[in-house]
Amino acid sequence: MYRHLLRLVPALVLAGLALVMLTGPRQAAANNDRVQVYPPESRVVKQIRHYRQVTWRWQSLMGVRRTPNSSATIKDPSVKFKVWVRDLWRHRAIRASRKAARPPHRAGWLCIHRFEGAWTDPNPPYYGGLQMDLAFQRIYGRQLLRRKGTADHWTPLEQMWVAERAHRNGRGYYPWPNTASYCGLI
Repeated sequence: MYRHLLRLVPALVLAGLALVMLTGPRQAAANNDRVQVYPPESRVVKQIRHYRQVTWRWQSLMGVRRTPNSSATIKDPSVKFKVWVRDLWRHRAIRASRKAARPPHRAGWLCIHRFEGAWTDPNPPYYGGLQMDLAFQRIYGRQLLRRKGTADHWTPLEQMWVAERAHRNGRGYYPWPNTASYCGLI
């Protein structure tokens, strides 16, 4: 009797694999609720690191505190837990990018830009669409200046957030006295 069962086990395994290969993992999961198909662990860990870096980059640009991280994610043996953490970081990255897309004084910065220059204006001593000089960039956009160069290499959003950082530090719109008065901001 046991011999017959031992012959039957490989056939059942092959039938299960054939079901997954023919119908795909989602259909196989629908046929058998206990089948869980997860991506390989290393891919999930890479995705967690990617979404975490994206989140932290947006948070750094906005000048807000970074979301804390735990090393338990990488050490935990459960792939299901890692997938949950990946989805959590993905949600955080999306939320941070949406928040970063709307700087608090966006209309004011766009009005100043309209009178100042092109976002990619490379002419010294003032660079970019908000015409920031090097001293201004060193003080309020140090990381961007180090990573990307002068403001003419930054995205318009990055330029607005650097200007927003100056605004938050009490400078207001006074680094742009003429254009800010044209826009009615001073």
